[in-house]
Amino acid sequence: MAKNDHTAFQVSDMDAAIRFYTGSLGLRLKSRNVNQQEQEAYAFLELEGGNLELIQKLDRPFTRPKIEPPYCPHFAIGTDNMAQVVEMSARKGIRVVAGPLEIPGAEKWIYLADPDNNLIEFIEWVSEKGK
Repeated sequence: MAKNDHTAFQVSDMDAAIRFYTGSLGLRLKSRNVNQQEQEAYAFLELEGGNLELIQKLDRPFTRPKIEPPYCPHFAIGTDNMAQVVEMSARKGIRVVAGPLEIPGAEKWIYLADPDNNLIEFIEWVSEKGK
């Protein structure tokens, strides 16, 4: 049986990326290592079973991804309170790319960017609250 294991983002500075994801978004650092053969530093972070892999190439410069609709790829995190996400992003200085957006009665979402222009979507499934 297949299951989702992780999403991966390339980052320019592993230490800074880990600080952002653990300090600003509350993910937990699971592991960190260097693959000398591939010239990559990597780390795995966890948020309630969903994993995010951060990869830093050690043998070439980082190229910041361009942000544009449809805002893919992105790492999606579920929330029960979009207002808290909006307040947290303002308080922590996290850049809002788009939103919050809404399909009334169904969902609310917002796209944020990490320091390397990787996209994080927070989504609140409004339709599931009434069940």
